[in-house]
Amino acid sequence: MVITSKDNEQIKHIRKLKEKKYRDEYKEYVIEGVKLIKEAIAEEANIKTIVACDNCVKNEEIDPKLMYEIAKYNCIYVEEKVFRSITDVQNPQGLLAIMSKEKEKQEIDFSEDIIVVLDDIQDPGNIGTILRTVDSIGLKQIIVSKKSGDVYNPKVVRSTMGAILRVNVIESANLVETLKQIKKHKFEIIATSLGGEKSIYDINYKKKVIVIGNEANGVSKEILDMADQKVKIPMLGKTESLNAAVATGIITYEYVRQKIMNKD
Repeated sequence: MVITSKDNEQIKHIRKLKEKKYRDEYKEYVIEGVKLIKEAIAEEANIKTIVACDNCVKNEEIDPKLMYEIAKYNCIYVEEKVFRSITDVQNPQGLLAIMSKEKEKQEIDFSEDIIVVLDDIQDPGNIGTILRTVDSIGLKQIIVSKKSGDVYNPKVVRSTMGAILRVNVIESANLVETLKQIKKHKFEIIATSLGGEKSIYDINYKKKVIVIGNEANGVSKEILDMADQKVKIPMLGKTESLNAAVATGIITYEYVRQKIMNKD
């Protein structure tokens, strides 16, 4: 059976997931594109439904081997005009999936060397890039404040390039209390600050929490006050601050450098 109407109840439900309030209500989000669907299958992620554009399947625009894997899931087929009503990209590849957030773990893993925390980061591109960076260095979790932008925003999901499927996102209702809890597990809090006393290269990245502040205001005063160390990125030019995602990359890859050096 192929869905031909944009007013079909399943289609209307998928369109609702473009809004955060419905993603929160249904505990679902959307991933789109061949690469992400392949990764979701490979990661054995919690796929609820896969939606395929019928025309793309018939014309073999989608690899038949992938369609064989997709057929093992709850899969619905829709006409191209219907698919275009639910897609979030200009040139869709004809595949998207509804993912469940139900099994999202909210317990912090204290066994990792470093924990990255986002203090009210807003920009979807920054959030997505930071998740991708965290994934690239082998971390399995990230903590985000309640006022941070929505990690499951379609723009964020796309920019993570699959990292959203591997990194456990822990939302903190009260970031100060969460950080106090982490400190009890012998972690030190490192906050980025333009007025930091130390360079990021002066820190030993073992059992550290790295707090990345809001794009406009930086790390909140309450968290700066409880930080064990305030650090800055040395800059030789006239620019005074860096994009939040770029700063996260620089700091976390200093952790990677130290980890590699300590193996020798």
